[in-house]
Amino acid sequence: MTEQKVAVVTGASSGIGAATARRLAEEGFEVVLTARRTDRIEALAKEIGGRAHTLDVTDRAAVDAFAAGIGRVDVLVNNAGGAIGAETVESGDPADWLAMYQVNVLGVLHMTQALLPALRASGDGTVLLMSSTAALAAYEGGGGYVAAKHAAHTIAATLRLELCGEPIRVIEIAPGMVKSEGFAVTRFRGDEEKAAAVYAGVAEPLTSEDIADTVAWAVTRPSHVNIDLLVVRPRAQAANHKVHRA
Repeated sequence: MTEQKVAVVTGASSGIGAATARRLAEEGFEVVLTARRTDRIEALAKEIGGRAHTLDVTDRAAVDAFAAGIGRVDVLVNNAGGAIGAETVESGDPADWLAMYQVNVLGVLHMTQALLPALRASGDGTVLLMSSTAALAAYEGGGGYVAAKHAAHTIAATLRLELCGEPIRVIEIAPGMVKSEGFAVTRFRGDEEKAAAVYAGVAEPLTSEDIADTVAWAVTRPSHVNIDLLVVRPRAQAANHKVHRA
């Protein structure tokens, strides 16, 4: 009997992370859900037959403790992240920039470093980074988030070079406009009106489930197939700065 493969998903309490956890469970993975909101991941773990582990990816000691007790890992989905604020570079708060760097960049580094031994031991591991189209092009008011996601993109590219020849794939998924739970609200510090304006007039922005489908497809390709970088946008969005609004 083949042992069930294990996928670790960070930021699994809502949005893309929760949708990805559900989708990977449908693909037959035992999913280990991590996030800071214990009640949410425990409820979802119960729903999909997974394991919940409360974890802040910016806390290296906690990440190392998690890795020490995890056992088998075949797939790591580095999904935890987020944007804070939409100020210009001139007016941005360095504390916001630091917070975004810690979760979007160092969180990825902590989880990847800690779980690489288990991924290597699996004989067929996959590291997936959830970046953003912000990782590929700048836009006004996005400086801190753009900088952090560019750094995450660079981690993926560098890691792929460094692991060449080993049985570990490195995949980067870069979503465009996704109407996911909480992302825009967090960015605008709880201002629901500003958050809603992001999607105003866009008939069909991407959903969390769209991105989860993309992740599931990428990680279930044959072992010799690596999806280096996959950009996913809604049809209405031709570029970060070009969106059709009715």
